[in-house]
Amino acid sequence: MAIITGRECLESALALGFLPALGGERFIVASARAETQAVFKLPDLGYPFEALEPHIDSQTLHLHHDRHHAAAVTESNVLVEKYPDLAKKSAVAILSELDKVPEAVRAGVRNNLGSHWSHSFYWDIMMPGGAKEPSGDLRSAIEAAFGSVANMMEKIIAAGVTRLGSGWAWLVVDRKGELQAISTQNQDTPLEQGARRVVLAVDVWEHAYYLKYQDKRSDYLKAWWNIVNWDKAASNFAKAPA
Repeated sequence: MAIITGRECLESALALGFLPALGGERFIVASARAETQAVFKLPDLGYPFEALEPHIDSQTLHLHHDRHHAAAVTESNVLVEKYPDLAKKSAVAILSELDKVPEAVRAGVRNNLGSHWSHSFYWDIMMPGGAKEPSGDLRSAIEAAFGSVANMMEKIIAAGVTRLGSGWAWLVVDRKGELQAISTQNQDTPLEQGARRVVLAVDVWEHAYYLKYQDKRSDYLKAWWNIVNWDKAASNFAKAPA
């Protein structure tokens, strides 16, 4: 089956008279320019929307990815015109030195690029049917820092539950090279706090869980450990500088 691009559809509509000639041509050019200039892309999940059920329902995942994350991607691309460095540096580099972003766009970069980076990380740290607990070096580091994997999970849950309003809970390698369970508000990231590496991230905004768990954030956080991609977490930890 032949694949028809959005540009071809627009050109066909123009040719058939469905769009005014001049306006239609401008629309096609603008659309093509937007496609070529888009710096940020909405990443694929890597699994179907229903893959994380019953722990995260398909409707929540669909809305979370295709609406909330997509909106952050769109706004991040809008910001490129005002702050061209977004197209030149990695998200990690920009968010790690947010104080260097011009004040006029800093809030927008924090909220939208921060959301895009955090959500991309969040999708990757989940998977269906993975291992139930970490192993190897990551497990050893968790046990050294928290006493046990169960204790680490409880610390992350507590960080998420006690985050007033919207935000995130994280397992990070801090400036001292130690594992810490922390939380951040809204779309702030641990990169702004100087984290050397982020190992795990769990979204505790209401849109991440409210359709299924309603106001029971703790139930969502407890269930979330059933879908953690521990292989990805181990890879994240291995990249942390010694």
